[in-house]
Amino acid sequence: MATVTLKCPNCGGGLQFDPASQKYKCEYCLSLFCQEELERANPEAASKQPNGGTPEAVQQAAVIYNCPSCGAEIVTDETTAAAFCFYCHNPVILQGKLEGRYQPGYILPFEVDKEKAKNIFLTWLKQKRFVPKDFYSPDQIEKMTGVYFPYWLYSCQADGRLEAEGIRDQGSRVVGNTRYTDRQKFRIERSGRMSIENVTRNALKKADRKLVEGVMPFEMKDLKPFSMGYLSGFYAEKRDTESQEYASEVEEEVRSYAANSLMNSVTDYASVQVKNQSVELKDGRWDYALMPVWTLTYKDNSSDKIYYFACNGQTGKVCGVLPIDKGKLAAFFAEIFVPLFIVLMIVGYFI
Repeated sequence: MATVTLKCPNCGGGLQFDPASQKYKCEYCLSLFCQEELERANPEAASKQPNGGTPEAVQQAAVIYNCPSCGAEIVTDETTAAAFCFYCHNPVILQGKLEGRYQPGYILPFEVDKEKAKNIFLTWLKQKRFVPKDFYSPDQIEKMTGVYFPYWLYSCQADGRLEAEGIRDQGSRVVGNTRYTDRQKFRIERSGRMSIENVTRNALKKADRKLVEGVMPFEMKDLKPFSMGYLSGFYAEKRDTESQEYASEVEEEVRSYAANSLMNSVTDYASVQVKNQSVELKDGRWDYALMPVWTLTYKDNSSDKIYYFACNGQTGKVCGVLPIDKGKLAAFFAEIFVPLFIVLMIVGYFI
């Protein structure tokens, strides 16, 4: 099955995207190239690729490796051999080509490299006393995998209008034995247009969706037009949901946010009663994007349960569910509570 391979303009060696420099790095001569430099080096090849593409890339789609165990569909190129499923560690098999409708429009390149992700993982583990050693053994840590996960991004213009009645207290006065509070009513009108950018939804239904949601949010200012070159050296998952599945939920969220923003602009009133309120959404647009996540999973054979660690490949935010070593936990209990129990028994005997 054909894949996309990047070649160095200097020596012809393989190129991989380097998160530290945000450039493509040659594995052999160590040259660095940005996207524009590669396109200038071979404009004919670049013009034939989707969204511009990358020079020296084979003119065919990426391939999908399908895990027969958990069902994950992993999109990659030939620079990342599919030796095991990043989620359940089972072997994967070649399924087919990545079709045009699944081609992302945008990608957020990795900024956290593997060594930094390992250090983040080990720092995170320092206060986790009861984790089995197998979970953070050198061989296990080496399986940490950089994966581009799929997301839907919604953008639109929100036109909002608010009509309300506000009341202000003008002070109080006492007449005889009665206190009167003077109040004044005001008619309030607010309107405005708000640009909503990149409301994010996970584009996976499968079990590994918790890896995707736990490391959000991402900083969308670094989004780039999709190019196969960014997948070099990483895995990528294909989406299995359509944007229509989230449309009602996201539009309601945007309307609520816009309405609350208008309401929050009304201040200095003792009370406010809304008379009429509306939010109209215009120019709605859905984009399909890939976001970077470092993943590490651990399968407990005794319980057949999968535990995981995930690190945002842009911001370094982490999440995870850790296994517990029952032996360590029992030893801790014995170390702390057994001596305390003995002391209490002795004290109780003399009392």
